[in-house]
Amino acid sequence: MPSRVPPRCDVLTTRIIPCLDVHAGRVIRGQRFSADVDVGDPVELARRYNADGADELVYYDITASAERREIFLEVVERTADQLFIPLTVGGGIRTTDDIRRMLRAGADKVSLNSAAVADPSLIDAGARGFGSQCIVLSIDALWNGSVYEVYTHGGRHRTGRDAVEWAREGVRRGAGEIVVNSIDADGTRDGYELRVTRAIADAVSVPVVASGGAGKLQHLYEAIDAGHAHAVLCASIFHYGTHTIPEAKAFLRDRGVPVRLQVAEHISPA
Repeated sequence: MPSRVPPRCDVLTTRIIPCLDVHAGRVIRGQRFSADVDVGDPVELARRYNADGADELVYYDITASAERREIFLEVVERTADQLFIPLTVGGGIRTTDDIRRMLRAGADKVSLNSAAVADPSLIDAGARGFGSQCIVLSIDALWNGSVYEVYTHGGRHRTGRDAVEWAREGVRRGAGEIVVNSIDADGTRDGYELRVTRAIADAVSVPVVASGGAGKLQHLYEAIDAGHAHAVLCASIFHYGTHTIPEAKAFLRDRGVPVRLQVAEHISPA
């Protein structure tokens, strides 16, 4: 059984981050950026993951950019009310005013994707106005036979951009964290796309979060060990009860990965 601490994770604890992909106010799951299975209410799931000891929570309004609308602010506010852990919110964020609204609604970080590709100066403006620690660059990447290409609008539009180069540019502009979403692996439960995760993690100086494809606990370890990720984003593995967050942390701890083991405080229902 492996026991060594994975690369680049020897100081800070490795974060376990459940992801709520939200469509029309409900958490959904699919494969390769489809949206076809309703798995619950985001507020209830946020409460559960907070109590289970998640390190952070990510809330993505996955169709806001494609539908060219604003995120459902009221659902974000209700979700944030259930948390004692950091909340990252993404989807349909196009301006610094949008960033400000999300932070006022209770988000600790905002995730920029399609709008940042269309106007990279949004990253600069967000970092200047609110601090790099608030700005997460989320990259949806698909292997095109030559490079991992950046896609936008929920995986619908190809950009011609190389994902590794875009990550480097995002960090130069002030992004404080990178999330690497593999379109190839998303929802398959066959494991993270380690090659693109490692390439980006090795290319930038900020934390990198692996996203898309977790189906068993070994996949989380592989993302940290072979993928050089600093954190793992998970959805189906937790939503469907395949594993719990305490189980995931115990599994990683037993393999030498530093994790935060204390369980978050429960919140009583209103």
